[in-house]
Amino acid sequence: MVIVGFVTAAIWFYLATFRGDFWKLTERLKQARPQSDHSVTAVIPARDERELIGRAVASLHAQGTPTPLRVIVADDESTDGTGAASNADLVVTVPPRPPGWKGKLWAVASGIEADKTNPEFYLLTDADIEHVSPELVPSLLAQAERGFDLVSVMVQLQCESIGEQLLIPAFVFFFFKLYPPRWVNTGKGSAAAAGGCMLIRREMLTRIGGIASIRDALIDDCTLAARVKSCGGRVWLGISELPIRSIRPYGGVSGIRAMISRSAFAQLRHSSLLLLGTVAGMFFTYLASPILLVAHSAQPDLTRTVGFFTWLIGAALYIPTVRLYRAPVWTAFCLPLIGLFYLVATVESAVRYWTGRGGRWKGRIQDAA
Repeated sequence: MVIVGFVTAAIWFYLATFRGDFWKLTERLKQARPQSDHSVTAVIPARDERELIGRAVASLHAQGTPTPLRVIVADDESTDGTGAASNADLVVTVPPRPPGWKGKLWAVASGIEADKTNPEFYLLTDADIEHVSPELVPSLLAQAERGFDLVSVMVQLQCESIGEQLLIPAFVFFFFKLYPPRWVNTGKGSAAAAGGCMLIRREMLTRIGGIASIRDALIDDCTLAARVKSCGGRVWLGISELPIRSIRPYGGVSGIRAMISRSAFAQLRHSSLLLLGTVAGMFFTYLASPILLVAHSAQPDLTRTVGFFTWLIGAALYIPTVRLYRAPVWTAFCLPLIGLFYLVATVESAVRYWTGRGGRWKGRIQDAA
């Protein structure tokens, strides 16, 4: 238990001091105006999104871009009249999906293919994303003018119920821990993007081979960012000081678990070895602290002290994300329990993949062995 304590303490010391200050949330999109006029086309893949699509499209039409923003909705075999309800500038009926393509990416590619305006930028967003501030897209353009080829922001996820307040801030905390925005933006670490709002230069999209170059990616946002970086492009990732939010309800704790299990094993590249490493890493990082407080040890005072302080450090690093989502501060001290939840969902993701039920979304199995 003493060894477990020192390993846990070393992990949290590293996260607090040598992981790009991911927990400080300092990389933020600020309100700004672009120096030049830029043409932008937004492409929204949508499948049975009648209840949400209208708000998403209206928020894009309200953007204060110098040149009117064009909105394309790629209607992916909807049965509820999504396209008719969207009020988009162009509704594209997505043709049958070819082998090897993920449904969302085929819809995005179909929307781009139908656009004949050759805009300077494409805004890739989702049917449940409401760009609340009319200055959001102009600010994305201003950020791109600083030399970035792909600019994305983590949208504000719905966080109202007690289950959401416990689990949703952790999703952002864990994502930024994996991909510290400061490292992403300086090119030091792995490239990453947040798929709800991605502004990409058309020239760069062409250079990487278009959406076809990532056609089989379940985690399409980070895969797109990696392609951009591999082709010499620059990527920016952060949160936004301007309101942009997801308006999709999660349906309680089970809905959040389904969201995680849909793609967690794909994030691990379907590797059993990486899964075992994740289990070990999550144990030492999140579960060991409370265990150290109650476990028998040859040096109980030492292990309990280490357990207490590592638990405290974890909560302290998590508090900025909790405050960002206006969740109760006490939820920060539930991080070990939250970590266990995410670990169980990750293992479930692997089981779903192995049993041919992975990546389920709106009736489609998208990630199966």
